[in-house]
Amino acid sequence: MIEISVVVPVYNEEQNIVPLCEQLTRVLTGYGRKYEVILVDDGSTDGSWQKMLEVSNYTPNLKLIRLRRNFGQTAAMSAGLHAARGKIIVTIDADLQNDPADIPKLVEHLEKSGCDVVSGWRKERKDPFWTRRFPSIIANSIISRFTGVAIHDYGCTLKTYRADVIKDIHLYGEMHRFIPALAKWVGGTIEEVEVAHRPRLHGKSKYGIDRTIRVVLDLITVKFLLQYSKGPMQIFGKLGLWFGGIGAMVLLFIVAAHLSFLMFGTELGAGLIKRPFWIMTSFMLMFFGVQFIGMGLLAEIQIRTWYESQSKPTYIIREKKESAD
Repeated sequence: MIEISVVVPVYNEEQNIVPLCEQLTRVLTGYGRKYEVILVDDGSTDGSWQKMLEVSNYTPNLKLIRLRRNFGQTAAMSAGLHAARGKIIVTIDADLQNDPADIPKLVEHLEKSGCDVVSGWRKERKDPFWTRRFPSIIANSIISRFTGVAIHDYGCTLKTYRADVIKDIHLYGEMHRFIPALAKWVGGTIEEVEVAHRPRLHGKSKYGIDRTIRVVLDLITVKFLLQYSKGPMQIFGKLGLWFGGIGAMVLLFIVAAHLSFLMFGTELGAGLIKRPFWIMTSFMLMFFGVQFIGMGLLAEIQIRTWYESQSKPTYIIREKKESAD
């Protein structure tokens, strides 16, 4: 029985593969528990897959998965989670900024505390402040407020999960960072532990403004799933009442202004009568905004139904390989 599965999404980390596997093997072998390490190549365009094949020739307990193209970190992580056989699953980045030496600490905290998820907190991050750390602080506070799960570092990939909890969570888009919130949704408990963080020595960061936008859109989806998935009318009905109420009040104001113009000849009433186009345009824009948000949320539900009803994964595997135990 495998006790610990370590899942590592890999994308263009050729120079980090060898030291990563060496560190993971040293830590996990010294920990004395039966383990497996699952490396998922997310369509790398450098020599990452070749390095993974080379390492597998002399590294025990290593499982390799290669996706057909770059499906994204969430899909790569999902592939690794599906393949994991351990009772406890650990996720970690391949860029060596997470320290594999922290894995035993997270596993022991998970077992002693009885919680279902232990999230790493990079309290002393080794990233630039204005371009990485400051936006992360803002994002974490917003995500915590939206989801109701207050942790300091949603972006830290180093996390530990009970397999029976994480296996019940389906991941799409950029939702791997929201796993603690989704775990709470399925009845899990979450705690946080400080972990080390190291500067990146090789390769380039894969985070940019386009990814930030995707995360924001997925946050809206997560909020909807956590609070309104069982009663969509609660959100759409409230929006309808708000906009309908505003529309009714504006209509009453226009009627009153029109009456005042007819009775007293006020300039305000005359202006509204002569320029109703702007009022109609503002209402049409608000209506379109609500309509598009509603369409996006309904499309999210539809695509999930399509995937899950047919057990379709969000990735396609090209090949696999396992090293000798």
